[in-house]
Amino acid sequence: MGANAQTTVPTFVTSQVLTSDQMNQSARTGVPVFAGTVERDAAFGGTGEKTLAEGQLCYLESTNVVQYYDGATWATVGPSTGKVVQIVTGNTSTEATSSVTTYADTGLTATITPTSASNNVLVVVTQNGLVKTSGNSQSGINLKLLRGVTEIQRFANSVGYTGTTLTMYAGTAATQYLDSPATTSATTYKTTFANDVAATGIRVQDGGISNSTIVLYEVTP
Repeated sequence: MGANAQTTVPTFVTSQVLTSDQMNQSARTGVPVFAGTVERDAAFGGTGEKTLAEGQLCYLESTNVVQYYDGATWATVGPSTGKVVQIVTGNTSTEATSSVTTYADTGLTATITPTSASNNVLVVVTQNGLVKTSGNSQSGINLKLLRGVTEIQRFANSVGYTGTTLTMYAGTAATQYLDSPATTSATTYKTTFANDVAATGIRVQDGGISNSTIVLYEVTP
């Protein structure tokens, strides 16, 4: 933590004698400085601490932003719009197969904890190694993007479908989606897949040599 970083925002009572450290901390900065969101959230409302209320400002060292509390959540003031706050990545090369129309996990997932509920998350997915096998003429690959258990985008439909029993190596399906999760809690994004018909079969990450990736960018509005 920096010289100005705090772990609490104290409140003083009548006739209380202040120490030199307390006076120096007050004099150094009019806006409380915290190492990150964990320290910020723990600094208010405890014994001898200020009650968090609308209009409170703070500075976060972890992301170099100023935030304000609007009475319900923290929002970012700056330093600029469109700033990338953090990047989280995930990948998998583990092959997954399906012979049903019910969606199942592809194994591709990543989790991000936004620093502000007003920020967006740009999700960039590259799903590789898509194969429709020769098991059924009506097979095709369908892909969805989920936030937690909520579907936010269906980004591939009937990939590899040929209407024949020929094997189709479809390669890659990709998407970009700007999401507004409106939370500062850990948020998981993942992809799921299903076959067009209940028959063998489809694959993603074919043979365990095709690497699929997901990148999460937290960006300010």
